[in-house]
Amino acid sequence: MKKWLALMLAGAMCLSMAACGASKTEDKQDTKEPADTTASAESSDAAANAESSDLDYVRGNGNLVVGITDFEPMDYKDADGNWIGFDADMAKAFADSLGVDVEFVEIDWDNKVLELDAKTIDCVWNGMTLTPEVTSAMDCSNAYCNNAQVVILPKDKADQYKSVEDMKDLTFAVEAGSAGEAEIKALNYNCTAVKAQSDALMEVAAGTSDAAVIDLLMASAMVGEGTGYADLTYTLNLNSEEYGVGFRKGSDLVAALNDFLKSTYADGSLMKCAETYKVDASIVEQK
Repeated sequence: MKKWLALMLAGAMCLSMAACGASKTEDKQDTKEPADTTASAESSDAAANAESSDLDYVRGNGNLVVGITDFEPMDYKDADGNWIGFDADMAKAFADSLGVDVEFVEIDWDNKVLELDAKTIDCVWNGMTLTPEVTSAMDCSNAYCNNAQVVILPKDKADQYKSVEDMKDLTFAVEAGSAGEAEIKALNYNCTAVKAQSDALMEVAAGTSDAAVIDLLMASAMVGEGTGYADLTYTLNLNSEEYGVGFRKGSDLVAALNDFLKSTYADGSLMKCAETYKVDASIVEQK
């Protein structure tokens, strides 16, 4: 009997000690200080801030990627294949002010917003008209140049078309996604969309379209006597408009460019560049 009692007591003591040990282990686990997540949170915030800043993104990449089309006198290639023009030269100067290189990428004009959002380009700097469609899809710089959409016709037929109404039966070549296309569609006239404004000129020169609608600044540089399209002329203005540079929504590059435009206008370098490409009469004062 005594042995049996002794065994019972010993067993009870073992169970008690085991329970106590488990309790101490649980206490240690419960009272263990939580891991310090401050450093990782701050690191994540810094990464998020860097990602949200286009200026930091461009500086981190070391270059500003500019979306363009072949559009003299704003963006076009010289005899050596280098991009020049008023917009191209100003883009180079802006990139230099940021401490980065510039890279020009030819884009499909109709896909410019998609290119921006996909970050295949950082801005659209190509004589871009500040239409409601553009300003709702991008954050844009202040206007820097005045422009208009003009009708291009063969010189020997221009006298037949004195008004917009006279042109209602013509077929127009227009750049897809352009302000010129919007003007012709608003008139409900027939049009053929092409990749670039330069292609619209070729359509008229080849006789595959009756007329074209392109930017006045391009028409001034590329149409008429002394140009590659001496047999074409520009006639009616369909509107008046302004150019700006487009960036992604929320981009801090907009403010940086506005400051750059203001400073280069003040020091005369913007106007000097404009004079080089004969667009000085169209420049908007930067205040």
